[in-house]
Amino acid sequence: MSTDNPLERLAELAQDSRDAAGQLLARNRQTQQKASHQFEALHRYRMEYADRLQDALKQGVHPITLRNYQGFLGTLDDAIERARQQLSHQQHQVSSAQQKWQKEQRKLSSYNTLSSRRQDQQRQEEQRQEQRRNDEMSANSLARRQGRNR
Repeated sequence: MSTDNPLERLAELAQDSRDAAGQLLARNRQTQQKASHQFEALHRYRMEYADRLQDALKQGVHPITLRNYQGFLGTLDDAIERARQQLSHQQHQVSSAQQKWQKEQRKLSSYNTLSSRRQDQQRQEEQRQEQRRNDEMSANSLARRQGRNR
């Protein structure tokens, strides 16, 4: 939609910016959801592996096997920490993208409000002009009738 009205053009640009911010927000939310699932999966796997270690300890385990379990649990803990950091980063990205979308939405709403007010003012002016024309026509008609009656 192309227009010569600068205010409407600004509203179009604001809508494009708002839509782009919305797409970025959606992508960030999707990435956050993936990071959350990964974090949860690693956490569950770590708990399952720790349970296996407990079962092995109850049955008696060779010291080398114990070190292997502990080493793998340490590796899982590191992976969980990285996943937690990634999730935290993605939550921050979502928050930033949401704030940007809200800012663009407020800007669009402002332009739409200004445009609506301008249209209302134009309508009122057109109504006043129409009323003036009607008043002039009525006055002219009355003057003609009074002129004929004399």
